[in-house]
Amino acid sequence: MAATATNDTTITAASTTHILVFPYPAQGHMPALLDLTHQLALQGLKITILVTPKNLPALTSLLSTHPTSIETLVLPFPPHPKLPLGLENVKDIGNSGNAHVIAALSRLEGEVIQWFQSHPSPPQVILSDFFLGCTQLWATQLNIPRIAFFSVSAFLTCILTHLWLHLDKLPTSNTVKFSDLPRSPSFIQDHLPSIFRKFREGDPDWEIVKEGMLANSKSWGYVYNSFDALEAEYLDHLQKKVLDQGRVYIIRPLSLINHTGPDTRYDVLNWLDTCPDSSVLYVCFGSQKLLTEPQIRALALGLEQSKTRFIWVIKSDSSQQVPDGFEERISDRGVVLRGWAPQVEILNHKAVGGFVSHCGWNSLLESIMAGVMLLTWPMEADQFVNTKLLVEYTGSAVKLCEGENTVPDTDELSRIINESLGQDIPQKAMAKAMRERALQEVKTGGSSSTNLDELVKELSLIRVPKT
Repeated sequence: MAATATNDTTITAASTTHILVFPYPAQGHMPALLDLTHQLALQGLKITILVTPKNLPALTSLLSTHPTSIETLVLPFPPHPKLPLGLENVKDIGNSGNAHVIAALSRLEGEVIQWFQSHPSPPQVILSDFFLGCTQLWATQLNIPRIAFFSVSAFLTCILTHLWLHLDKLPTSNTVKFSDLPRSPSFIQDHLPSIFRKFREGDPDWEIVKEGMLANSKSWGYVYNSFDALEAEYLDHLQKKVLDQGRVYIIRPLSLINHTGPDTRYDVLNWLDTCPDSSVLYVCFGSQKLLTEPQIRALALGLEQSKTRFIWVIKSDSSQQVPDGFEERISDRGVVLRGWAPQVEILNHKAVGGFVSHCGWNSLLESIMAGVMLLTWPMEADQFVNTKLLVEYTGSAVKLCEGENTVPDTDELSRIINESLGQDIPQKAMAKAMRERALQEVKTGGSSSTNLDELVKELSLIRVPKT
């Protein structure tokens, strides 16, 4: 545990408010909550971040930026019989391990309660990831408010809330319709969110997941990394129909960390400088997903046949190998990057006109902020829900393929890529329009900025009743 911190030199009305922040240790979750933590620290809030030892390095930049207003509570990761010894982050096991990680972290309850009770000036609020709904029960014991942070869409939250509440009443047919939600969306069973689809009734870990998800609606408030322009109807539904206390804040965190990578990043940006505007397709499937060999071969052939300029980011895993001779054949118009890539910089380059993505929420938001049209290939988790939002509801994306194990037809792949990049299709214009609407929200005085100010104001008024 770090030494007790003093406040930054900037003092605001919220400077006496102390918050315990508990991020969920997964790549799709942790960065966004840490970005929000940065913004709250700038507003003068005192913050303690609960973290396990191996996840502490993720806080390095944040702690160096706020050396006096942010401290840490470092607790050992509770052992779990279904998790490898020493594992503390989902990236080391994949999404299949979420239930076990959630269950393990719920066992920190006793230590956290004891820490609160012995602290001379304990936090007045818990701000935690929505996967950590167990913290709502902790907050109830401590008689303090808990805020749930969602690193996913409000649309997904609406879907998940319906599923958990109606677990015993879901149809046995292949299609599930959500008639109580705006637009009455429907999904086939295989496209439902993975955190629900993998649920096993009676399994102790999965029961903890379910109870935590249901507990979220008891929170003092919800905070979303989203935009009104993207999903206002679902944010409104949550505020009026789901959340008991009705506080929903939409805040788009600004990136705190300036990611730096190997020198090849400069090479790829320099290469983009030589390409015509909106002529390059960026291809990347996030930090977790590995494509199968047939999928890699089909995608490579589709890219080659399309004659389109592209940048393809491939994992450095030994199983992720492009076909022999592929890089030589496309060397005049394509770049294959292995491992890390400067995604935000690439997407914001004027030469990039499309993004083949699995449609994870963070990648989706980055594409919107860059005004780049998505070509969607959802595979798991929340990706099918996100795809429906963009392809069907906002019209700012093109469906390319779908399915975790689907091997796309190369001719069809080539055709869609060629038409999407080479023609003035409506999705391109809509992607640029979404960007402009999003920028209006995040600028000073916009709804995102106003929401942050309102959240800080509300937090400054919280006082824990004396017992």
